[in-house]
Amino acid sequence: MDQLGPVGAAIIEGLDIADGHRHLDIASGTGEPGLSIAKRLPTGRVVLTDLVPEMLDIATRRARAQGVANIETTVCSADDLPFDDATFDSVSVRFGYMFFPDVAKATAEFARVLKPGGRLCSSVWVKPEENPWTAIAMRAIAAETVVAPPDRDAPNMFRCAAPGYVSDLYESAGLRDIAEWDVPVELVTESPEQYWKVISEHVSPAVAALRQVDEAARERIRAHAIADVSAFEKNGKVRVPGMARCIVGRKQGTRGTRPNDDPPNA
Repeated sequence: MDQLGPVGAAIIEGLDIADGHRHLDIASGTGEPGLSIAKRLPTGRVVLTDLVPEMLDIATRRARAQGVANIETTVCSADDLPFDDATFDSVSVRFGYMFFPDVAKATAEFARVLKPGGRLCSSVWVKPEENPWTAIAMRAIAAETVVAPPDRDAPNMFRCAAPGYVSDLYESAGLRDIAEWDVPVELVTESPEQYWKVISEHVSPAVAALRQVDEAARERIRAHAIADVSAFEKNGKVRVPGMARCIVGRKQGTRGTRPNDDPPNA
């Protein structure tokens, strides 16, 4: 949550939300940035969606614990949204784009459910070289086994890394005033060992690759990654940098129009 916090904040800034708005959060997982958006819309409403009901159950529990009552959840696919046209004032997609089977169809759905003048803001990871928090682990894995390069047209973590990739999808879906900007992030752990635990259990390329090796190879990979990430240890913390990209676009119309906006923090 701490690592992704700057990206959630950038998405919120890009959406230009206002109290009373109705917001849609796609691929919500355990609830962010949807819950943070709901706190800014005391008289509005936020709909959290995901393919996995258990994730939305966690989001609901987190909302209850935080006293957030203006949310609802819907289990659905991003490319087949069960909402009427022009239902939402804004749409957010934090790190879901890369995994949609049909990114163009999903983008068309986001544009369809947006009201005229409404904004769509999403985030993706940029290229692996700018995300050593994953690259360190993948280099260690590659030393022990062949890691096939991902199919650039199939769901994977860096599928949308190229500048302009998501912007082109927005434009094809009819969105305008499109802007993209990079957002630095940092994975902070208590130790190199905790870094490895986080990566090996939660980062999909590493999890998939580690399933293909035996226990001895897995231990060598772990030792290699821990040794390399130790270079980022300072003052009792491991801080490994990374970079995400946010993309915002507006559906044509008059409500909320601010043509030629600069991207936030540009």
